[in-house]
Amino acid sequence: MSDRAVVPGAPGASAGILSPQLAFRLALLVFAVLGAYVLFAFDQHGISNDEEVQHVYGRLLLDFYASGFADRSAFAYKNLYLYGGLFDLIAAALERVVPMNVWDLRHLLSAGFGLLGLAGTWLLARLLMGEAAGLVALALLALTGAWSGAMFTHTKDVPFATTMVWSLYFTTRFASRLPAVKAGDLVGLGIALGCAFGLRVGAVFAVFYLGVAVLAAAWLNGADLRARFAVLRRAVLALLPSAVLAFALLGVFWPWAVQSGGNLVKAMTTFSRFSFELYTILDGAVMKNGEVPGHYLASYLLVRLPELFLLGVALALLSALRALPGLFASEEGRSATLRWLPVTLAAAFPLTYTLLAAPPLYNGIRHFTFLLPPLAVLGGAGLVATAARLARFPAMRVLAGGVCALLAVTHLVTLVRLHPYEYVAYNGLTGGLRGTEGRWEQDYWGDALREAAGLLNARVAAEGAAPRTWTVAVCAESVQGAAWLAPGLEVTRDWRAADFFLSPTHMDCDTAVKGEIIGEVARESVALAVVRDRRMLVGADREPRPPQ
Repeated sequence: MSDRAVVPGAPGASAGILSPQLAFRLALLVFAVLGAYVLFAFDQHGISNDEEVQHVYGRLLLDFYASGFADRSAFAYKNLYLYGGLFDLIAAALERVVPMNVWDLRHLLSAGFGLLGLAGTWLLARLLMGEAAGLVALALLALTGAWSGAMFTHTKDVPFATTMVWSLYFTTRFASRLPAVKAGDLVGLGIALGCAFGLRVGAVFAVFYLGVAVLAAAWLNGADLRARFAVLRRAVLALLPSAVLAFALLGVFWPWAVQSGGNLVKAMTTFSRFSFELYTILDGAVMKNGEVPGHYLASYLLVRLPELFLLGVALALLSALRALPGLFASEEGRSATLRWLPVTLAAAFPLTYTLLAAPPLYNGIRHFTFLLPPLAVLGGAGLVATAARLARFPAMRVLAGGVCALLAVTHLVTLVRLHPYEYVAYNGLTGGLRGTEGRWEQDYWGDALREAAGLLNARVAAEGAAPRTWTVAVCAESVQGAAWLAPGLEVTRDWRAADFFLSPTHMDCDTAVKGEIIGEVARESVALAVVRDRRMLVGADREPRPPQ
């Protein structure tokens, strides 16, 4: 199979929609806008629930290397050793040389990974279907709050998703070119896989996609078993340097994983049955995270993805069904099958796994954020392919384009109205954010606590000098409030004695104690966090009570 099968625009389905030059320039404009958005928004976000322990883990890994491998406390710190430390190690190293708030630094770094993930999605869609598809896939992912809003605070999930889409990009290039082999593909694949494993053991998904793609390439490129085995042998030998590079990076970013041959397996088996006492909500039903039904992830994808995104994925599925009879009937069909196999696997396999295995899940789609880029590629392809088929019906094509543009603008307006909490965006199937109250996960990361702390700071300052230090209880990790409180306010774990109470409204945490609501962080008339004044309460009213 020639290189021509994988160069941008080769399939030609996007011809006539936008000129490749215009689509490319528009994509660059989108990246410029996104870059400006990151610089504008990175210092407006609160600290996520897991962020403090993750950053401590990064510092401990840095100590491990600074001590000449003598300080091994990183491998006994909570359960963080079960994760790779790529992001946290970089953040801890930057903390020592960059003079800025460490949490803002982490959010800027995470957003940088988010931009790289958008770039990988764009490149993958270009590779498969040309410039127009690349632009549309980029727009779909950027308009998805679960990515463009989450990329600041989901400092494990978004970087991992980014490494996964880049591994998918190089897997597609490598498999589609076989039996030809390009050194750049091998280096890129090794780096992407090594970095993916340097974040989570879930990178085994990427290895699976690569293995299936290579087997398919060997089968489709050989006339008989001997020829197929020759292609397979060439692919395996070519991948050995990539494997060495990936393993070396894995060792750097996740040293615990290479200290014993069974540690990777231990991490995989631990997370396959990982469950603890945490509640989640699914369409109004509250349940333990270990008791969620198999359709939990699918349901959350259905309500979290923008309508235009869902439309694109549905059209991609219809296009695939139309093309199914001719996939193996010609050389062109076999080439298309091989090109699209990795991204199709990446979108379908994890979703199928959750449907069948019903693993413990919570926080909606957070743990499967890596599904969003391949789904965006398919969504972009579905929209572009449909637009190409409508070329025979100009009026219908203009109407469809107008509807898509209107949907895109609607999604953008929604994100602007939610700013900086774009990650809580829901589509119209729930009635938007307003329809999620008591039914779906909202601000599970406590992002709005930073703004809530600012409201409390302003209220206390307006009262004048405090006669003493006021205590503040936080329905979250202490640092999520303490990092933003003004002098004269300190976090206490004694909720009964607290003078003030900061809480996200997620899972009714704000109802855990009494007190007058003196501040509220709200978007679209939905409260995301509240500030309660408890100073006037006495006796039993000071007692905390479980959330409803």
